[in-house]
Amino acid sequence: MAGLYSSLRPGSSSSSSAQSSQIFNSKILLLLTVLPLSLAAFAFLLQWRGEIDDPTTRWGPKDRLEFPGMDASTSSEQLTRTSSSNCADLLGQSRSISFPYYRDWKFNYKSDLKPKICITTSTSAGLDQILPWIFYHKIIGVSTFFLFVEGKAASPGVSKVLESIPEVKVIYRTRELEEKQAKSRIWNETWLSSFFYKPCNYELFVKQSLNMEMAIVMAREANLDWILHLDTDELIHPAGTREYSLRKLLSDVPQNVDMVVFPNYESSVERDDIKDPFSEVSMFKKNYDHLPKDTYFGNYKESTRNNPNYFLTYGNGKSAARIQHHLRPNGAHRWHNYMKTPNEIKLDEAAVLHYTYTKFSDLTSRRDRCGCKPTKEDVKRCFMLEFDRSAFIIASTATEEEMLSWYREHVVWTDKALNMKLMRKGILTRIYAPMVIMQGLRESGTFTSLIASAQTSSLPEPEVLSSVNDANISSKAIEGSDTLSKKTEMTGRKVLEASEVVLLAVPPLPPPTMDDDI
Repeated sequence: MAGLYSSLRPGSSSSSSAQSSQIFNSKILLLLTVLPLSLAAFAFLLQWRGEIDDPTTRWGPKDRLEFPGMDASTSSEQLTRTSSSNCADLLGQSRSISFPYYRDWKFNYKSDLKPKICITTSTSAGLDQILPWIFYHKIIGVSTFFLFVEGKAASPGVSKVLESIPEVKVIYRTRELEEKQAKSRIWNETWLSSFFYKPCNYELFVKQSLNMEMAIVMAREANLDWILHLDTDELIHPAGTREYSLRKLLSDVPQNVDMVVFPNYESSVERDDIKDPFSEVSMFKKNYDHLPKDTYFGNYKESTRNNPNYFLTYGNGKSAARIQHHLRPNGAHRWHNYMKTPNEIKLDEAAVLHYTYTKFSDLTSRRDRCGCKPTKEDVKRCFMLEFDRSAFIIASTATEEEMLSWYREHVVWTDKALNMKLMRKGILTRIYAPMVIMQGLRESGTFTSLIASAQTSSLPEPEVLSSVNDANISSKAIEGSDTLSKKTEMTGRKVLEASEVVLLAVPPLPPPTMDDDI
């Protein structure tokens, strides 16, 4: 009997333990059920009483919550007044809910990130083109801008806004500047001499080279690392980097590389009523350097569409140069060095997006800038590329209706079947990143708040930069010895090839034709 009792005792003990475990589990389940319900009820009660803000209302136009770099002096009334200005249609603020973090952000900070990159340009454009161009490049990593302005860009209303942007240096084309540039050593050398004393595009090419020479001096004084020359209708497309960052792209370039070439992609507009190319154009034609040879020549005729060349304008890209002693420009598209043969590479993914002839008004604006006669012989004095010559003649001799018909035939890509075919071949491509960035900047009120802030602030009179005071500008560009460290190890980023150095200035060149021996 005792043995039977002892054999049954463990069984009753295990039954008691199971009951205790079930009770404990029930309490845990009850707690996990009641606790979330209680928290939800508490949150609902607080919101119902008005003590918690709706997150979607935090970023309204009247909100003054500040982020680093914001200008707190800008008021909502100023934004309202600004929206009625001429620039408001293109630079205005959207009424839809948008990404808020750029609101009133003038990027008013000095980054210690490396490398430090600057862009120089010569422009006569208005704020509707220059502001998106500046802030797009700020977002991808450019820290400093040297703007050589004239025409509309030098007008009081435009220049005041440009001068209010941190790290933007505005240089006016004054008589003093021209006198100093007239003493440049460039005039006594041969590499640019074939462009001297010619009108229109040739004159601009020389002016750009002189401005680039001066920008090199200013970049060295500011301890910058890289310099690019871009027009305000061009955007760098830093493809191949995870962060869509030009800074990251150039930081991966080996130290023994002096210059990096960005092949250009050309805009392919699909409408004749484009108003804001940076926000409305997404289709681009790839450069020859980024296409298989068979694909390029196999579809050359369809890609050209009876135009003089595969691209409407130039096809030899733009370049970035490492800032170092003896650096000089080599025309608007390249850089060179007085004391050595530069080591130059081309990247196989990154590109310059060239928004050329994107608006119908570009036909007449080019015509109005040049005083050449609309004949085949005379336009050669003004323009280096064949399409520019044809466009100038049409704009000078045709009626408005005839110009529009010519523009649709030669510039606008209306054949959707052809577009799709070339897209599948890889000749045409869609690039949306600039559109997204521009949309975010506009919807956040970056441009309108900047214009409003500049209109209500008083800025000092512009001063001539210290770099301009040298009688011989080039003397600063070549003085001293090269102290940059040299590393020979290669990175994982792919490059196309090292380019041979050309002694003469590199002009805007068209892509290869069917007759070229590649």
